[in-house]
Amino acid sequence: MTDGGPVVHGYPHLETVRSAITALYKRLSYDTVHTFDTSITPADVAFSDQDDLHLGVQRVAREMVRHLRLPDARVIVSFREMEHAAYVELAAGPEYFIELNDRFRTHRRDIGAALAHEVMHVYLHRLDLAFSGTRDNEILTDTATTYLGAGWLLLDAYREDGASSQKLGYLTPEEFGYVLAKRAIAFGEAPETWFTSAQAYTAYTKGLAQARRDEQQPPLTAAGWAGRRRYAKDRRYAQERGSGGAGVAPRGGAYSFTPPSRGGAEPLRVSFPCPTCQQRIRLPARGRMRARCTLCRTVLECDT
Repeated sequence: MTDGGPVVHGYPHLETVRSAITALYKRLSYDTVHTFDTSITPADVAFSDQDDLHLGVQRVAREMVRHLRLPDARVIVSFREMEHAAYVELAAGPEYFIELNDRFRTHRRDIGAALAHEVMHVYLHRLDLAFSGTRDNEILTDTATTYLGAGWLLLDAYREDGASSQKLGYLTPEEFGYVLAKRAIAFGEAPETWFTSAQAYTAYTKGLAQARRDEQQPPLTAAGWAGRRRYAKDRRYAQERGSGGAGVAPRGGAYSFTPPSRGGAEPLRVSFPCPTCQQRIRLPARGRMRARCTLCRTVLECDT
């Protein structure tokens, strides 16, 4: 939790975020991911100053459990002074104990965000899905929370002005915006209508622009003129290297080429990330074609 200190911006964790999206699709499957087609709504986590603190917290916790379909998970929430926003004790269950920072007693609008992250820890623990290292595992948790429909709350908890700042989670505001935009594109949502924080809205628009750039990289036909020209040049270079050579990964490009095999049995192939789930797709470099990602089922128009 950043509370009054500097907020990091940009995309320093983007590769880990993309790996987390791929891991979600691989572990859950396309069908299960698409059962989360409806996000938590503002009404689901509404929490006024007139509500009883502990009853309200338990209600929001139950809503998170319901959203993630954890029917036998009983979440018990308490408050204490701590450095971080929250902590969850991951045991065998069926009871899970979450501690929230004491500041949330008077910052109730952000309780849903803190609980979303901690209940996602429970969900991933039950899935046995984790990344090595605390940092990468927390990035996985933030990404999963956002992509599965509750993490917009974490972005909305971001507020910054000349005198103070607040941000929850390990992703930067723009990275939260990027994952949220990926979800919005995949599920046809418009999360910008839910934000109460102007800074969160700005971060979302920046993340959306980054997500759209993923859809405009060669060999996708939506790539711009400069990208297509660079791709054609890289493809000629890979073809001229001939068979038996190592793969060619052009500098600055997400795609890479595998030279043709000796005798021409295997043609020149290009590998590139799916713009939806980031799984690598491998196609023969032979012109316009339509491909379907086997992981997320996205249909891609390509000019390889």
